[in-house]
Amino acid sequence: MSKGRKGHQAEANAYVPLPVRDGVAPSYLWITETRAGGMLRFLAERFPDVPEAAWARRLARGEIVDAKGAALAADSPVRQGMRIWYYRELEQAETPIPFRERVLFQDEHLLVADKPHFLPTIPTGRFLHETLLVRLKKQYDLPHLVPIHRLDRETAGVVIFSHNPASRGAYQSMFQKRVVNKVYEALAGPIEGRAFPFTYRSRMQDAEQFFVSEEVPGEPNSETLIELIERRGDVAHYRLHPHTGRKHQLRLHLSALGAPILNDAFYPVALPCKGDDFSAPLQLLARSIAFEDPLSGQPRRFESGFRLDWPPGCRT
Repeated sequence: MSKGRKGHQAEANAYVPLPVRDGVAPSYLWITETRAGGMLRFLAERFPDVPEAAWARRLARGEIVDAKGAALAADSPVRQGMRIWYYRELEQAETPIPFRERVLFQDEHLLVADKPHFLPTIPTGRFLHETLLVRLKKQYDLPHLVPIHRLDRETAGVVIFSHNPASRGAYQSMFQKRVVNKVYEALAGPIEGRAFPFTYRSRMQDAEQFFVSEEVPGEPNSETLIELIERRGDVAHYRLHPHTGRKHQLRLHLSALGAPILNDAFYPVALPCKGDDFSAPLQLLARSIAFEDPLSGQPRRFESGFRLDWPPGCRT
């Protein structure tokens, strides 16, 4: 069976037959082959983690539509080239994330948020309403809100959103061209035998465990400038300048240097998932983002108000 292409949240400058609902934009799915058995059977096979009865209820409520907005039924034909729209739903209640985001800036083009630890940037996996994107859409009534870049769920700090489709491309191109200056901070073990600042390079790729990265021999494709801010005993405070944006780059680079970030459950060893420990956030912070505004030409800089938490024995 061809699995088709699972839709991401729809771009606001294209026709979307379903409205944003409670901060959640509809998703879409391209169907790449004609199949017998009707829409209900297709959805149940395509998404085996969702009970067939749940799809039946959504179809009965008219919440799954075609590209023109016509409601689909359980026995609607499944044809190659169709695009269907639906709302992503969770079968189990979400665990509330007990930390709040802050809005640092908003104009007619951008919204800049300060994301707390543990909060996902966008809906994914077991998180839907407890995400930065959906929270902001609800609070500020911005149906076209889209993140220009993302942070790991475990990382806190500055995230830039676009809410104006007409100017979105200009801001997206900044990140594609790497003309954005991003600065992170981390608390980690001491790095011995190095003169600061120094640049660390390595070749990174996805590991067999899909959610982590690993270093392999070969030409480097990741680069981080590392500065030492201060050291207190066995903990050091680093300023990190990623010149590339590989998945988990900063976490993997510090771990490879023998200085894993405090409370990192993925590096150097991915630990079994035991749920979030809200008392022990990953000590990694996207401190600031700076760039020349592509529309006005003016310099912009946004800085997080969050702080890293030194271990009790290292606090002053």
